Amino acid sequence: MHEIKEIWGDLNSQSLLIQLTVIAVSLIAAWFANRLLGQHIMKSSQENWQLGIGGVKRVLFPLTALACVTVFRVLLSQTQHTGALKLAATLLVAMAAIRLAVYLLRYIFAPSGWLRTTENFIVAIVWAVVALHLTGLLPDTVALLEQTGFSVGKRQISVLLILQAVITGAVTLVATLWIGRLLENKVMRAEQIELNLRVVFAKLIRILLIVVGVLAALSAIGFDITLLSVFGGALGVGLGFGLQKIASNYLSGFIILLDHSLHMGDVLTVDGHYGVVHQLRGRYLVLRKLDGTEVVIPNDTLITSTVINHSFSDRNARVQIPVQISYDSPLDKAMLIIKSAAFDHVRVLKTPEPDVLVQGLGENGIDLQLSVWVDDPEEGFGSLKSAIYMKILAEFKAAGVTIPYPQREVRMM
Repeated sequence: MHEIKEIWGDLNSQSLLIQLTVIAVSLIAAWFANRLLGQHIMKSSQENWQLGIGGVKRVLFPLTALACVTVFRVLLSQTQHTGALKLAATLLVAMAAIRLAVYLLRYIFAPSGWLRTTENFIVAIVWAVVALHLTGLLPDTVALLEQTGFSVGKRQISVLLILQAVITGAVTLVATLWIGRLLENKVMRAEQIELNLRVVFAKLIRILLIVVGVLAALSAIGFDITLLSVFGGALGVGLGFGLQKIASNYLSGFIILLDHSLHMGDVLTVDGHYGVVHQLRGRYLVLRKLDGTEVVIPNDTLITSTVINHSFSDRNARVQIPVQISYDSPLDKAMLIIKSAAFDHVRVLKTPEPDVLVQGLGENGIDLQLSVWVDDPEEGFGSLKSAIYMKILAEFKAAGVTIPYPQREVRMM
């Protein structure tokens, strides 16, 4: 409120013009500093710490402007009023807080409706506090919140205490998740560590930091964490009855990661679903099928059911393509044509080379089978078979090799 009165008093004076000029110069200087320092920071920073660098860039402009305004305010405070500079400093602090909070939330959590609602709520709260501060109502509002509340036993719980607890817990958890993401990114880029171990370490770090963050938040608001032993016993009973399936999925996830039975990018067949391992989560696995759909498979299913891993020890996969020719067609020429068609396809490996065998003598013709090997089974086999069949048909027509039609002999008595 004092800043508003000063600005109103200096409305027609040179002092206000000087302060507005200082604010404009500070904003322009901050803009140039943001461009120069931002580019320098991004070039000199390691890729592992892009999360932290991104947060610095978000608040670099308001903090640089705040520093300039603060310096000028200290210099001018000896000779004139600085109400406009104080107001600008307050608004720049609020801007920096909002930018940093929104950036952290967007980086830690996936985009969703509740995230946008939370961002709008944070913006509203910050600007409401600024408005109360500028109007001089903040101390009275704090006193009112402290007086309003209810009793729990012998302890008085005020609305202010609840708000402080919520804000402290939220800030602590967000900071914990932010640090966890930094460490997780660094661990996942440690190429000297096997991928499954990196995933295990990342998940353990995240769980540990969340537990530490929750305990720190509870301690900060005055909660006796020794009471958690009671909830720990209740949780143990719950795991023994209703939550054993969830616990089994999480435990199965760590077993899968540690025994190296599955890896990111493996080609699997699980319960009739064929696809590539897209994600390995603590509770489930995401299998991306060839049509783009994703199947969420609980980790417990991967432990208790039969899983076909097409790329467990070798990514090469064999594809069998049946072909039938008539008895009147030259067999040797047909087998050479089929083998040549396989060699011409870019996906077919030359070692082991394609092979054509006679599978049987059918009632309509000679049954042949072409066997080829590919090193990219995650791409599927439909387009491969189609291309080879089309090549075989074209070569058969040119060489006079025929494919038999079903023949039936009907006798009329």
